Amino acid sequence: MELYSSCIPYDDGAAPNPFWGICTLTICKPAIRRTASIGDWVIGTGAKNIKGHGNLSNKLIYAMNVTDKMTLQDYDSFCRDKYPKKIPDWTHRDYRRRLGDCIYDYSSDPPIKRKGVHNKGNYEKDLSGKYSLISEHFYYFGDKPIDIPDSLKPIVLQRQGHKKRLNRPYIPTFLSWIESLNLEVNKIYGNPQLNIFENPSCQSLCSEYRATETDDEEKNY
Repeated sequence: MELYSSCIPYDDGAAPNPFWGICTLTICKPAIRRTASIGDWVIGTGAKNIKGHGNLSNKLIYAMNVTDKMTLQDYDSFCRDKYPKKIPDWTHRDYRRRLGDCIYDYSSDPPIKRKGVHNKGNYEKDLSGKYSLISEHFYYFGDKPIDIPDSLKPIVLQRQGHKKRLNRPYIPTFLSWIESLNLEVNKIYGNPQLNIFENPSCQSLCSEYRATETDDEEKNY
């Protein structure tokens, strides 16, 4: 088991996408998506300056235990079959439908990008992740993040990239802590921190940041 941790400066509800009963990480974070395995934990922590929310560093935004992993092509078929609401519908009144992370249509070769939260500049990085991570055991806190205890502060990363190797000594502590909270699993405890539909500039900032974000595990980690 591994514990992947990274900072989320733009939590818009798309990456991860916690809606419709499963939490999925299908766009962004390509290095995590390539290397994480079933049974691993992936968590996101807050950034120091979130518009409208202030300093959310050292707070947990989400935690997902990976229960399935599939190629992006298989994820497209999976969503068509079982989770069509994960396919973005940009004209839908429900913002969750617009935030769908099944952005790439594999009925063509190469795949075609559906209209969604990402633009053409995200194409290469999104597809380089190769896989979608799926969780049927997750917690999503969004704009109501919870404090990370002092004993787990070393897993927090306040810059681009992600931690894994240095997190290994803290895995038992993390598991004990998350279980001790007695939280209902697969529950959305808060809304996404950023409403990209009320503020279109946030949408472009999110997609631009993700297109240039460094996702490799930090050197010497």
